Formats: sequence, C-alpha cells, structure tokens
Amino acid sequence: MKMVVAIIRPEKFDAVKSALEVNGIVGMTVTEVRGRGAQKGISLQFRGKTMPVDLIPKMKIEMVVSDDAVETVIRTIREAGRTGKYGDGKIVVMPVETVYKVRNDEAGEPSV
Repeated sequence: MKMVVAIIRPEKFDAVKSALEVNGIVGMTVTEVRGRGAQKGISLQFRGKTMPVDLIPKMKIEMVVSDDAVETVIRTIREAGRTGKYGDGKIVVMPVETVYKVRNDEAGEPSV
C-alpha cells in the first residue's frame, strides 16, 4: 500500500476528483492549504496598489491506495491537474504499513 499526497491548484480540484472517480479511485481526504514553491508567491492588484501574496492557496489530496493503483493515480492527477505553469503542484508517494478501520477494527488493504 502507498499513501499518495497531491498538492494542486484549487481551480483544478473538481477536474482531478472527477478524473480519479472515472478511474475507480473515490476514497480521499481533502484539505485547503497554503504554500509556496518555485514561484515564490505572486503579486495582486487591489485598489490600485500591488500586494505581494507570499503563501498561495492550494488543495491537498491524501489517498491510501494499493500498490497496483499508484501509477494510475499519479497519471490521472498529472493529466487532470496540469496547466503547464509554475504552481501546478507536487505529488508525493509514501509507503503504508497497515490500514485499520475505526468502525470494526478490520486491518488490511484500503477500499478504493
């Protein structure tokens, strides 16, 4: 099992979620986050003044998937979340030992 964590643009979230659903991936945890990367923030115009925005709003998607689903998840997020500009995001994959259900103490593979 692997945990896939993706940081994407908020405006691409619905497209990514729909694309994952089409590929049978429905379980996810989503958090609104703020961060910065290579683009180092942006400047916005507000009432005639330029305001630097250091931390940019992003969406964080976390999923635990079986090893065979990892490549599908990564490909889907990259295709649906890409604009080709700085700030499109990152995907991190980490190993997961075991998943436990709180409801009934079952342990094992995640249900996709």
